[in-house]
Amino acid sequence: MCGIVGYVGKKSAPEFLLGALEKLEYRGYDSSGIAICNDKEKKDKVELIKKKGRIRVLRETVENFKDFFGKVGIGHTRWATHGEPSDINSHPHTGASGKIAVVHNGIIENYMILKKNLMQKGIKFASETDTEVVAVLADYLYDGDIFETVRKTALSLEGSFALGILCSDFPDRIIAVKKESPLILGFGNEENYIASDISAFADRTKKICRLDECEMAVIKNSEVSFYNFSGEKINKTITEIDWNIGSSEKNGFDHFMLKEIMEQPKAVKETLSARCSNNDILIDDLTKEYLENINKIYIVACGSSHHVGVAAKYAFEKLSKITTNTDLASEFRYRSPIIDEKTLVIIISQSGETADSLAALREAKHKGAKTLAVVNVVGSSIAAESDCVIYTWAGMEVAVATTKAYSAQLSVMYMLALHIAKILNKISKEKFEKHFNNLLNLPDLIEKTLEEKTKVFEIAKKYCQRDNVFFIGRNNDYAICMEGSLKFKEVSYIHSEAYPAGELKHGTISLIESGTLVIAVATNHKLFEKTISNVREVKARGAVCLALTTEDKREEIACVADDTICVPRIPPIMQPSLSVIPLQLFSYYVALLRERDIDRPRNLAKSVTVE
Repeated sequence: MCGIVGYVGKKSAPEFLLGALEKLEYRGYDSSGIAICNDKEKKDKVELIKKKGRIRVLRETVENFKDFFGKVGIGHTRWATHGEPSDINSHPHTGASGKIAVVHNGIIENYMILKKNLMQKGIKFASETDTEVVAVLADYLYDGDIFETVRKTALSLEGSFALGILCSDFPDRIIAVKKESPLILGFGNEENYIASDISAFADRTKKICRLDECEMAVIKNSEVSFYNFSGEKINKTITEIDWNIGSSEKNGFDHFMLKEIMEQPKAVKETLSARCSNNDILIDDLTKEYLENINKIYIVACGSSHHVGVAAKYAFEKLSKITTNTDLASEFRYRSPIIDEKTLVIIISQSGETADSLAALREAKHKGAKTLAVVNVVGSSIAAESDCVIYTWAGMEVAVATTKAYSAQLSVMYMLALHIAKILNKISKEKFEKHFNNLLNLPDLIEKTLEEKTKVFEIAKKYCQRDNVFFIGRNNDYAICMEGSLKFKEVSYIHSEAYPAGELKHGTISLIESGTLVIAVATNHKLFEKTISNVREVKARGAVCLALTTEDKREEIACVADDTICVPRIPPIMQPSLSVIPLQLFSYYVALLRERDIDRPRNLAKSVTVE
């Protein structure tokens, strides 16, 4: 969940590295650091500066050292896993000689064994991190051949790692290593780059290459060579990406989160247009012959992507009539799921690199299931390893709390459910056309829902000082409560829980006291009266209620709720795409009023590439 960068060229490495780290700060922001090979004079050691805190602290420190200059360097922004945030625990790390510097994204699972063995040889350690073991081991093994040293070091490591390594004896190169954690190379004009994410160097080049499992690269300013862990030279293909630099800029918005909330109509429209044309849905990978032989669907994901799966389950079962299960990726492979060749496993991930989701994908393939990935990043690990893939064209999402990626994923799942239903003749032509048109109309309805942002802001001012919030709903309204609650707690730091409204009497209602805010989502008309009864129950115990319903139910719910937000009415299976919008806005405005770090909530990182 950290971010690593590297630069080899003819310009200032620190200047590039600092800018690149700022673009990757969403991956972790506990501390940061950079190391360079100073080419002003021959140095026996790699030079480094690292600091606890945001990257602005590192930038200020670097700017105070006028002779900190080099044309080759590596950098790191950290989300702490081993050892608290501190200057000492910050990356890069070096061994005793100071010749070798290492930045790392991932987790070294056998670091304690390696550390113990090295300490028995009299070698001392300075930090609490697993990464320092990589640097110390490389330093211990170094015999003048840096490539072989790094290769032997990599073979000794267990776990996930993307590494960028400098050696003062070879000041013209970086060695990059990849196992499970993402690492991308960029190719410029007499300068080359490495990074955990394309955004780090997208303003410099569109030419990239992703390292695959157990691969290494030796990067110089005018050439790059690729190898496997056996040391054999391999060939790699350089591709050119279509990347919108504007996605990484705020474009006049105060925060990326608000910008990305407002970009949802565009994200959903572009996602749908990639697969919907001529009144049909184009998904060639799921043939009638295959679909007729499946008897079960698993939707596996983490966090907000899991909530997409929970909402989609209702659409899949209602339309396709196939048993559909949702599972948290972090639990999936540890409970021996009952899957086989008649199971379709759908993996949802914004980054395509989520460690738990990638492990779940591999478990599903091992058991013989067909796998389908729904991801936002072309060529990512989950996309590459799945049997088939559907991309969400949401563009780059910078804010840690996902909004537009969630909505794009949800639109894909509706599209999938509708496609499967049609292929299997589970839906009439007339119903297919109706749902298809509703699907294509989603971007306009999301746009209309966003017009209520001023009202949502006024309501947020009213409730922003609450200490506990409960979200309640039934059926797919509950699925939206899960996402609304997560978004709220992520950015506001207010304790928040989501519960199925029908479960209140089974224990949860004991938490309701005078002044407790309950947000009731009641858009499902078949269950509307039941949800209203639950609202009356919490109101009778002193709760304050904010209700979210459809426009045609405004008057009915206003009789019991203290405040009401309304969204346009569409068929229930697609209603979550509209219901989530006010909850995103409410979360944003409450966090704004409480002066939270909205785009970078404490303790969180955007891409979870470790277990």
